[in-house]
Amino acid sequence: MIGFYLAVAVFGYLMGSVPYGLLLTRLAGLGDIRAIGSGNIGATNVLRTGNKTLAAATLLLDGLKGFAAVLVVKLAFHHGVLVAGLAAVLGHLFPLWLGFKGGKGVATGLGVFFGIAWPLGALCCAVWLLAAFTLRYSSLSALAAYAVAPIAALFMNGPLAAEATLIIAALVYWKHKSNIKRLLAGQEPRIGQRAAV
Repeated sequence: MIGFYLAVAVFGYLMGSVPYGLLLTRLAGLGDIRAIGSGNIGATNVLRTGNKTLAAATLLLDGLKGFAAVLVVKLAFHHGVLVAGLAAVLGHLFPLWLGFKGGKGVATGLGVFFGIAWPLGALCCAVWLLAAFTLRYSSLSALAAYAVAPIAALFMNGPLAAEATLIIAALVYWKHKSNIKRLLAGQEPRIGQRAAV
């Protein structure tokens, strides 16, 4: 059984570790996304290139890789789903191919939540969108969505899902520690603005 969960974890990690933001911007001739803005490989930083289509594609693909990692394991084995989801987020945060320096896990984590249960994913996305449209801070929107996620998972999906969701939320918060400092200092750029290098 340990071998099974290890295999599921490796599969989830590999799925999550594909750096779509970096690949898409390079294919578009925009260079290395890590050299601009915040240096992040996620959709928010891709948006700072001015290419909204690439940013949307990055957001979608980063979400889909988390969703796909969970869905494949769910359909094939019916268990190991939470392991696959957590591993996918870890793969995005710490991809082997980029020296373990990846993104912040927001879209990938939301994809995982959709894979666990679509109402959970939909609720977290709704919170993110509401906060994004009203406050115009991508980081604060993510923090709001991930604050809701473990509580929602507990009531919608039970304690095991809540525990996995809480771990993912903690990782996302940890990756946003610099954003939190900037938010508290009033220095966080709004959506579409350039970030401090």
